[in-house]
Amino acid sequence: MPHRKDLGLLTLRLGVGGVLAAHGTQKLFGWGGGDGLARTAQAMEAMGFRPGRACAVVAGLGEAGGGLLLALGLATPAAGAAAAGTMAGAVSVNAPAGFFAQSGGYEFPALLGCSAAALGISGPGRYSLDHLTCHVLDRPWLIATAFTASALAAVAVIKRRMAVTAERDLAEEEELYE
Repeated sequence: MPHRKDLGLLTLRLGVGGVLAAHGTQKLFGWGGGDGLARTAQAMEAMGFRPGRACAVVAGLGEAGGGLLLALGLATPAAGAAAAGTMAGAVSVNAPAGFFAQSGGYEFPALLGCSAAALGISGPGRYSLDHLTCHVLDRPWLIATAFTASALAAVAVIKRRMAVTAERDLAEEEELYE
């Protein structure tokens, strides 16, 4: 089979990209039984992501946009980096529950993030819009740039969330002693 790797990349892109896009549209539009933007913003605030609405939009776009671009194989490094960075935020929320999803752990977002990162690094394969456009949006320098920017943004967002939740926990503890 001459293009086995390309078929494998297409399959992985469609699966991972489709799941990410579906989750993002739940956040943004409430599709598929999702919360929609207003309720997602409230949930993001409760999880320590502030401001909640802006964080909900960025998370929704990272999932929906990154997922759609991965599925299409367009701007694959940027799509993979955006989705991976978004999933890093989700991992930070689920990490206290441990690894396994059945206990609320980070297993699922870690798998999506790792898969998106692998696709962003490996490239989309022959059956992609990047291939059709002669890889104009899939250059080696874009891999380093996109993943560096995504990692820096994810670290900043997670550090901010940790500070917000620590401040909230301290305030709750002080209320107990009053």
